[in-house]
Amino acid sequence: MRRYLRNNPFATDEELAEKFQVSIPTIRLDRLALGIPEVRERIMTMAREARTRIRGVKAEELVGEVVELQPGVMGISILEITPEMLVQPAGVARGHYLFAQAHSLALAAVGAEVVLTSSARVRYRRPVYAGERVIARAMVKVTKGSTCLVSVHSRVSGEIVFKGQFIIITPENRSGGGIDCE
Repeated sequence: MRRYLRNNPFATDEELAEKFQVSIPTIRLDRLALGIPEVRERIMTMAREARTRIRGVKAEELVGEVVELQPGVMGISILEITPEMLVQPAGVARGHYLFAQAHSLALAAVGAEVVLTSSARVRYRRPVYAGERVIARAMVKVTKGSTCLVSVHSRVSGEIVFKGQFIIITPENRSGGGIDCE
């Protein structure tokens, strides 16, 4: 269970029970015996640690909760879809919430003091509904001079719902050329 949670820290007790083909109470007892906190506590601990590494983006500008951040390398955030985020009567999340989560995570993942978006290419793969938890993972793919290419994949229950590529400029580092994403 520890090995699985190291690779999947956002797994709920229900998901663990399904994975290991045991009951939810069994998972809870095993977690307790191993000293593994419940998913909310694991997420909160990761978020506190990640917040100390955020540069270039203010906390109030972030959409979603950043739970892991390695500046210049990667970042992970979680966004719970609430009823206020929905287009009515369709009941699907407005696209700008998914974009804002991915965009703010891409900016934070670069890890520079000043970050500007040069361009973005996005794809919405499927609608997202109330109560779903969107987990976005940003990866800094290429850094060339003052320009970074950041790829973000957002998933719900492992299924990709949004993809984005962002070209981020860090004006404080003006040496070198740019990246052509085409």
